[in-house]
Amino acid sequence: MMTTAPAAVPAGSSRDWNHHPDLPIPVSPLFAWPPRPREALQWLAASWLALSMMLLEFLLAVIVYAVFLPDMATMQTVSAGWILQIWVRNLILLFLVAHSLHLYFHGFKTQGMILKFDRRQLARDNGIFTFRSQLLDNMFWSLASGVTVWTLYEAFYFWAAANGLVPLVGFSDNPLWFVIWILLVPIWSSLYFYWIHRFLHWPPLYRIAHSLHHRNINVGPWSGISMHPIEHLIYFMSFGIHLIVPSHPIHFLFHAFINGLNPSASHSGFDGLVVRDRKQVELGDFFHQLHHRYFECNYGTSEMPWDVWFGSFHDGSEAATSETRKRRSRMHARPDRPTGEPRPS
Repeated sequence: MMTTAPAAVPAGSSRDWNHHPDLPIPVSPLFAWPPRPREALQWLAASWLALSMMLLEFLLAVIVYAVFLPDMATMQTVSAGWILQIWVRNLILLFLVAHSLHLYFHGFKTQGMILKFDRRQLARDNGIFTFRSQLLDNMFWSLASGVTVWTLYEAFYFWAAANGLVPLVGFSDNPLWFVIWILLVPIWSSLYFYWIHRFLHWPPLYRIAHSLHHRNINVGPWSGISMHPIEHLIYFMSFGIHLIVPSHPIHFLFHAFINGLNPSASHSGFDGLVVRDRKQVELGDFFHQLHHRYFECNYGTSEMPWDVWFGSFHDGSEAATSETRKRRSRMHARPDRPTGEPRPS
């Protein structure tokens, strides 16, 4: 077990955290105006050339397509056999990713508090969670509902693709578009997520569905897609882009793993995985960690600047915390404000 003490909190920064990245946190320069091409290329390089979840998910998509995807002839006919095969594969992948991260960070505490955002541990014997356990609650909703809805959307897409009902493109057909669409899939996922996330914070829908995800103020790997079935139906609907935009099965699988597996890393609660006193893999997303702590901010992801443009960006600073709390008070002062919402300590 690593015993190195966590680095001191930088002077002048937020004291609400055990660890945080340099503040204020940046957002993607891809859409900056005036353009900042050097910074944009550096941002893309950090996502694709370094050892990152984005790169690992793309490689996994290639492997699954080549080895584990049922052949198109089989998927022309709706059958429980091949759909169950996809469901089992998705369940195994999510379990391996989420539970490996959980055991490493929260079960065995291999990294201790090094790079851990929140000082608190995951909740136990807390009546707000199903089974009174944050871990079991998150596992149940992720596996029983999340994997099932994800699989149903995936099965529908591959059935439609096998029957020629959606536009398909191979690398040999259009190499330029094939590569560009790989780069655009994460951006589309981020864009879609911002808008549906704002919708999920609409008080009636928040109360019915999204409040289940927000039980997790202090998040762990299994919190990623721990959602109400209604939210799963909305969240995974982003796959619908492939019904109209020419795609290859690799594009779809990459998109599926971004939505299904990446949240386990971004909700890990840690800024990265440390080996031999060096951060080897970028994991946790402090941008989204701020959303779970303060609720009415950072609805999107750092890949798209929607929160900056629409005034909901929290950059991690004390001033942003104060402004977010004021905005949240104004929003929830309405008679139709969400009820039963967990509140940060």
